Amino acid sequence: MVYGHSDWAGRAPVVEPVTLKILVAGGFGAGKTTLVGAVSEIKPLRTEELLTEASRPFDDTVGVEGKRTTTVAMDFGRITLREDLVLYLFGTPGQDRFWFLWDELATGALGAVVLADTRRLEDCFAAVDYFERRGIAFTVAVNCFEGADRYPEQAVRDALDLDPVTPVVMCDARARESVKEVLISVVEHAMMVSATRR
Repeated sequence: MVYGHSDWAGRAPVVEPVTLKILVAGGFGAGKTTLVGAVSEIKPLRTEELLTEASRPFDDTVGVEGKRTTTVAMDFGRITLREDLVLYLFGTPGQDRFWFLWDELATGALGAVVLADTRRLEDCFAAVDYFERRGIAFTVAVNCFEGADRYPEQAVRDALDLDPVTPVVMCDARARESVKEVLISVVEHAMMVSATRR
């Protein structure tokens, strides 16, 4: 719902946008930080640290050998989809040792993006399970990395054992318009789920 009011001089009503919180989750190295940065209209907040020798036993870099940094708390960005609709994006950390932050980040979220990397699809299971158990609507966005094998939507859906109504979309986490389509899918799906629960 959008509320409007006239300012003190009696000019046209001021539109108060609806703000919605969306999480961006997925496995280590799936492209969450890139996705938030690609679409944010403000300079994104990032909590990235360099991967070190000390973290090597904990961070599985198979398939993402070129990765040099990791998110240790969250990424944050904002995008105005319409004059009356603003999304706040919260990227979650990918490694399981930081999952204790997820509950705090998930508070008040309308929906989520589970960003999938087909080179490491099994890394999505934890995020899918997390949102399913908490009843948070989500869209699976397959990040189409260069050189990665491409699979049809149904193959991804079957591999992740998704509910038939859960959207699966292909995307390029580096491309603003592609990411916007993912976010629109999340909002539309979350609104539909919310309406059916009423």
